[in-house]
Amino acid sequence: MELDELRQMTAPDLRVKEREAREEVFRLRLKLRTNQLDNHAGYRRARRELALIMTLLGEKARGAAAAGKKVANAAKN
Repeated sequence: MELDELRQMTAPDLRVKEREAREEVFRLRLKLRTNQLDNHAGYRRARRELALIMTLLGEKARGAAAAGKKVANAAKN
């Protein structure tokens, strides 16, 4: 999936994609360990996609926390 498409998704949508990516990584890792995986690049791609999704979720969480702090600071003043 493209980075721009993932950036436009909301946090709950990203969590769904994260769950799907984790399941895919698990399935591919199982095939890799049992020597049933023909295309090793697919495993690497799935891991990278999961990492990207997790990074974007972290960015959104930090962004929401920073926005919350700004609102709290504005309310104090």
